[in-house]
Amino acid sequence: MPKATRPDLAAMLVPLGRALTEAERPVLDRHGLTMWAYVVLLGLDEEPVHTQAALAKAIRADKTRIIPVLDDLQQRGLIRREPDPADRRVNLVQLTAAGAHLRDRAQHDIQQQEQQLLADLPTADRNTFLRVLQLLAERTGTAETQA
Repeated sequence: MPKATRPDLAAMLVPLGRALTEAERPVLDRHGLTMWAYVVLLGLDEEPVHTQAALAKAIRADKTRIIPVLDDLQQRGLIRREPDPADRRVNLVQLTAAGAHLRDRAQHDIQQQEQQLLADLPTADRNTFLRVLQLLAERTGTAETQA
């Protein structure tokens, strides 16, 4: 067996992911968001209305784990939760304009911070890296659902 010429993908990506998550924390703190709250706000971007169960599945969270997060976001006017008219046992979750605005500001600040990390890369390499990373995230079903 020939010796590997590079580390495994997880060996490279997991530490990078942890470092990026830690770098996001102060940004989210400035916006008054927890990581899970931010993930929920990002998860609500794809469709205008989700059931709580569908949202939990989309963001890969246990549906009972996100209930306190949803409670907080609702109390702050960032989401609306209403019973589904077709099945009153089910709650529908929808992003409010205030929630979308806060999500967009936080995401803008996070991505500006990421640009600093990427700034030393040649433009072609940076663009290729981002394109391939997005493609891999889409293939694995993790695009836009993990913070």
